[in-house]
Amino acid sequence: MSLAEVTTWNITKKQYRYKLKSYFGVFSSLVAIQLLAILFSLNGTGMSGGSSGTFSYDVNYYTGDIIQVLVMIWAFITAIIITTKAYRYDDYSFVTNRLISHYSNILFLISASILAGIMVFFSGHLFRLITIFLKNADSIMVSELTLLDTLKVITASILYIFLCASIGYFVGILIQLNRLFSFLLPVLFVGALFVDGLNNDPTLFPSIIFFFGSEKFLLLLILKIILASALFYMLAISFSNRMEVRP
Repeated sequence: MSLAEVTTWNITKKQYRYKLKSYFGVFSSLVAIQLLAILFSLNGTGMSGGSSGTFSYDVNYYTGDIIQVLVMIWAFITAIIITTKAYRYDDYSFVTNRLISHYSNILFLISASILAGIMVFFSGHLFRLITIFLKNADSIMVSELTLLDTLKVITASILYIFLCASIGYFVGILIQLNRLFSFLLPVLFVGALFVDGLNNDPTLFPSIIFFFGSEKFLLLLILKIILASALFYMLAISFSNRMEVRP
């Protein structure tokens, strides 16, 4: 046995570093998605107006919500992609097992979520600057954030992105377990949306969004998302044990 005993953590770190270096396309696609989101956001996210006598006004609202949503979708898709065989077989360049592979994937998704959350914040500010220069407006109002508010916004953004990544990872494992899930899951999702909206008063998905999206206390939001993400990752690891072993 070597003097430097090979441990699970050492192999996990090596795989994690390898993935940070080799999954360059993931990060380049993140940049592309954010540029696309900024372009979409230039149309605004809402408007209102009014008049009184000869006076009238129009108010256009511009936010970074589209940037956040598209990056969350990016995280979901990225997590699915890294569960595919091509990515899984890369792990066999190391002395490894499935658990170590999962650990390194989760670390990679954590890192990607942190980077994406920070980039969403700065992309939002870039979007505001572009809007100020491009839009011909009589007056512009911009909300100001304190340092504490900024940290809260970035943290919340990272958490939502990571939650979507955990869901994507679970979905990816299900699809790798049985390709039929690639058809069943979208059908079930659309079917659930349809059934939930039959009475023109959907409750299921709005309740889920409200549960995570309306939390005002950051610590509770962190707890909710960590527990939900941990559940999806544990389910993914559990289901992956049923997958065939590489020959």
